[in-house]
Amino acid sequence: MNRYPAWKNLLVLAVVLLGILVALPNVFGDAPALQISHDTGEALEDVELQQIRLALDNAGLEPTAMYEQEGHAIVQFGSVEDQLQASDLLRSSLGKNYVVALTLAPQTPAWLRSLGLRPMSLGLDLRGGVHFLFEVDIDAAVRQRLQSYATDFSKLLRDERIRRSVELRDDRVIIRLADPADMDRAEALLVDADPEVEIDREGPDTLVVRMTEDQIRERRDFAIQQNIVTLRNRVNELGVAEPVVQRQGLDRIVVQLPGIQDPSQAERVLGATATLEFHLVCEGENPLEAERRGRAPLGCDLLYDRQGNPVLLKRRTIVTGDQLVDATSGFSEGLPAVFVRLDSKGARSMLETTKANLGKPMAVVFVEQKRETIERDGKKIEVPKEEKEVINVATIRGVFSSSFQITGLDVLEARDLALLLRAGALAAPIFKVEERTIGPSLGRDNIEKGMEAVVIGLALVALFMIVYYRVFGLIADLALLMNLVLIVALLSLLQASLTLPGIAGIVLTVGMAVDANVLIFERMREEVRNGNSPQASIEAGYAKALSTIADANITTLIAAIVLFAFGTGPIKGFAVTLSLGIVTSMFTAIIGTRAVVNLVYGGRRLERLPV
Repeated sequence: MNRYPAWKNLLVLAVVLLGILVALPNVFGDAPALQISHDTGEALEDVELQQIRLALDNAGLEPTAMYEQEGHAIVQFGSVEDQLQASDLLRSSLGKNYVVALTLAPQTPAWLRSLGLRPMSLGLDLRGGVHFLFEVDIDAAVRQRLQSYATDFSKLLRDERIRRSVELRDDRVIIRLADPADMDRAEALLVDADPEVEIDREGPDTLVVRMTEDQIRERRDFAIQQNIVTLRNRVNELGVAEPVVQRQGLDRIVVQLPGIQDPSQAERVLGATATLEFHLVCEGENPLEAERRGRAPLGCDLLYDRQGNPVLLKRRTIVTGDQLVDATSGFSEGLPAVFVRLDSKGARSMLETTKANLGKPMAVVFVEQKRETIERDGKKIEVPKEEKEVINVATIRGVFSSSFQITGLDVLEARDLALLLRAGALAAPIFKVEERTIGPSLGRDNIEKGMEAVVIGLALVALFMIVYYRVFGLIADLALLMNLVLIVALLSLLQASLTLPGIAGIVLTVGMAVDANVLIFERMREEVRNGNSPQASIEAGYAKALSTIADANITTLIAAIVLFAFGTGPIKGFAVTLSLGIVTSMFTAIIGTRAVVNLVYGGRRLERLPV
């Protein structure tokens, strides 16, 4: 007789019940919610959760649920209006040390959350949001480092009273000494300042400084990693739940912002390479005359303010944007302003400058990296271009160091500039090479069409199996339904993102999952035609079809693993669901259906087999 031992029946039952339990959170849907966390990533404490609850109660806002998850607070609301109102309230009451992000949170009951169960994660194409692909100008990072060498070495030699001229040319810093007798001392100073750079002599009075290959490689990697950190900070400032910021290839960064409600602001803030520089104004020089001649006096740069008027500024930079530690937007005397705080190095430089230049003008320069298209050798190529604009010129009325304010901006510019400065400057310019925007309605439409495809595929396969294999076909259909439940359970357990290609993988799995049962049932028919008894035919059908089923599924699983290893995001999503579907279908089609068949027919004497 065909019977499983009790432990095997209990194992199948336990897997079925556990799969249903783990998949259960997916049936409750989502609700508008806020995700509140520390900007440092630290876990929220109970007293902070109570503070959030108190602020909402005082405003008369009643959340439908509030709980702590992975160190941050999730606050759910019954409507989008309450969600937006609570967002504005908490952003103002909690302060800038907290990130308040709009999101959709699952309405999972508390008893399921207490078990650590969550619904499966939805990818960007199902949830809606924005996908950006940025390219990092890693060569600009090397040029910036060389420019830093030129400035630092020039200051070092000036402090040692060595007369020189320093020039940055291509990938080299060229230092020409006024007195060849200073060559040995100058070279020793440069080696002490940075022993890793290559220093060569060209002629009796010229030193050439180059970065080594290791330095160039490290600088490029640093630029990528620093830009990833900066973009993550900017995403936090935007208030986006569950963002993805990761490196792709040699010089590209992928940013995915699920549920973003203002794609234009996201592009403006993420792609901006804006920073600030502070320079003294070249006094005693005529900027109009410099504009007419087309060149600035020695030691000065010719720039323009927002009205198009020429301004001559000293080349030496007092403070740069990477020395800012905090920036907030507000109003000063009724005008938009950015309130800035510097680090210790920037504060010291600003203090020394303001002490020595009381009553003299100082300018704030807005620096932005862009790309322009030029024609070279008959081909159109894009090259980086730096644009500088003077946004403010003010007379130094007093001595200050770490804290001051900047005016000359409109409200939107002040807000965005404060956000950029607060999040940090990019180590190298980035340029958008791809953008995909998926609205929430399109995401819901994708889900509905995907589910429709799964249901139609499941119904057609189930109908065919019942018509062709009768009772055994019905058993196979039950296994197929359980297979879908187990796939959803595994996706929920692993928190693997379900994407539109992932749904395609599930649809494919629905068609493939019954292949094993078709092989088994056809083998049973063959055994019956050969004159074997019904019980012997059941045994032979499962035993003899096993090797064929295993071979077919293992080869498909290998292909899915290769797709996952070498594919990009959408292909990986397809490979994940296909791999999980192969594993679960092996269990449900072979062990699951065998357990049901044994329970229904294993203890009976059969005259014929209903297959």
